[in-house]
Amino acid sequence: MTASLATVCYIGATILFILSLGGLSHPESARRGNLFGIIGMTIAVLATIFGPRVTPAGYPWIVGALLVGGSVGLVAAKKVQMTQMPELIAAMHSLVGLAACLVGFASYVDTSTVFPTAAEKTIHEVEIYIGIFIGAVTFSGSIIAFGKLSGKIGGKPLTLPARHWLNLAAVLIVIWFGQIFLNAESLSGGMVALLVMTVIALLFGMHLVMAIGGADMPVVVSMLNSYSGWAAAATGFMLSNDLLIVVGALVGSSGAILSYIMCRAMNRNFISVIAGGFGTGGGAPAAAKGDAQPAGEVVPVSATETAELLREAKNVIIVPGYGMAVAQAQHTVFEITQHLREKGINVRFGIHPVAGRMPGHMNVLLAEAKVPYDIVMEMDEINEDFPDTDVAMVIGANDIVNPAAQEDPAAPSPACRCSKCGRRRPPSS
Repeated sequence: MTASLATVCYIGATILFILSLGGLSHPESARRGNLFGIIGMTIAVLATIFGPRVTPAGYPWIVGALLVGGSVGLVAAKKVQMTQMPELIAAMHSLVGLAACLVGFASYVDTSTVFPTAAEKTIHEVEIYIGIFIGAVTFSGSIIAFGKLSGKIGGKPLTLPARHWLNLAAVLIVIWFGQIFLNAESLSGGMVALLVMTVIALLFGMHLVMAIGGADMPVVVSMLNSYSGWAAAATGFMLSNDLLIVVGALVGSSGAILSYIMCRAMNRNFISVIAGGFGTGGGAPAAAKGDAQPAGEVVPVSATETAELLREAKNVIIVPGYGMAVAQAQHTVFEITQHLREKGINVRFGIHPVAGRMPGHMNVLLAEAKVPYDIVMEMDEINEDFPDTDVAMVIGANDIVNPAAQEDPAAPSPACRCSKCGRRRPPSS
């Protein structure tokens, strides 16, 4: 395959990836988006393998790697339960970061590349240094996120004294060793600086995610998704691969935008997410200020009374959460929905951006249970309909329903926010 044909294939793959992202933005077009992504990745892999930069001597290694990686992915897709999907995604992000690190070290020790000028050599070394740093942070942070999501690591945030100063010191040390790396006169001298930076970056990634509570893991998964994209883009710069740069930038920017949307829905500051300085222990409620006491009165409702309320209702909104996913109750919820709709009752689902344990988790669970796409609404779409709703069922979603958010702007996890005026308004339940 000529270089020109490989470039055409890369352009086609880039267009398919953009169409894939567009399709994944809505459940109805998600299947088509996945198909575009599969076709685009297939074209990209084939164009790379049969392109001018790969010799036939490398084919056996490439085929072996494809077989091993494909087998692992296939087994994981078959065995992993839907509730375990968040930790699987975190594990995949860690592999992207690890790949960026390995490619960076391989690119540095590769002596076959000849640079015409010293400036080009310096630019290449900067790409290597930044790529390994982002990859190491992504790798270690994703491992910690996997441990928290799977329950192997406690959800309580690790709040070390002066943790922000520690993070700042780590960044300054990384910059200092970066200068040493660029001015190294030998391969061994540069390798020492690179290894020291990698160790610091690994510790930095661990500390970054350990400081975040288990209740905020959905934002962490989205944030790590963005990091993995930038790590892939940095790898593209190291390899001079335009497609990898574009794809990494797409993933990185979309992940950052999604993180911002989720932070806004949780009443979090986006900068504090990047700094890793927010979160409550394992989803535990925040301590009340002063002598504040829970407002209202708890009124138990039996299953019979609930059925009577639903039977007499005209409009019903169901707010699902991670508790529904853990209980595997989505199929039962769909049976209830189907029964109510047969009686002419208007039933819709309200999905908070942080429902579940990763972005889109709740939409996938409902799609698995055959819930029609047209009755699954985003938070901003259904927000203003709660006052006119007869019954709102909150199923395992207490972490995203907070009545205090109506009056307290600093209340965590506001359940609803008006898309027009910005006023937070929790659903009636």
